[in-house]
Amino acid sequence: LPMMLDAVAYRRRSPLRVHALRGTLGALRAHVFNNVIWPDFTMLPSPETPLLTFREIGMGQCLLRGSRAPKHIEVLPAVHTVPACGYAVRSADGRANWVFGGDSERNPAFWQRVNQLDVGALVIETAFSHNQRELARISRHLSPGVLVEELGHIGQGSHYPVYITHTKPDCTHAVMAEIEALSAQRKLLGLTVWDIRRLKAGDVLVVP
Repeated sequence: LPMMLDAVAYRRRSPLRVHALRGTLGALRAHVFNNVIWPDFTMLPSPETPLLTFREIGMGQCLLRGSRAPKHIEVLPAVHTVPACGYAVRSADGRANWVFGGDSERNPAFWQRVNQLDVGALVIETAFSHNQRELARISRHLSPGVLVEELGHIGQGSHYPVYITHTKPDCTHAVMAEIEALSAQRKLLGLTVWDIRRLKAGDVLVVP
């Protein structure tokens, strides 16, 4: 956010509006925009005309954002070491949702809501490889084995691509190889196999 403000704030006619959970906004105020690490741009250049404003969001809240191509954004639950959430985003014309799981480990509430939505694509993290599965558990991230367990919560009859993101740089190859091996094992056993892909920089998701 500080870098973004440096790049765009003085070219904007209105403040940059940041939507986040209450705990996240508290952390930003206390540890980033605190006039020690970074200036408090919610007060600069003046309290009446700041460069930055904060808007609190809550779990389950639905937002409508954008004017030319409005988007419905629903805040989804995440299970992490700090306040975190995911999102379900769809265009106002009623297309399927693009779902982002956020930083999260096992998350029954997330799947309960996702299975009620028309999903066109899912982006989900798998930060660590199998060898680091205990670190993943402690830090509330997924590893390949747990990812497969979580995907098992996808409702019957639901078919959509699953994109893997947030792999640690030194784990990316191992994570994807392990996911492919687990998928191959499931196929041999006649179990459900999902369309799992690695999300790479520059990829464009087309949601039907």
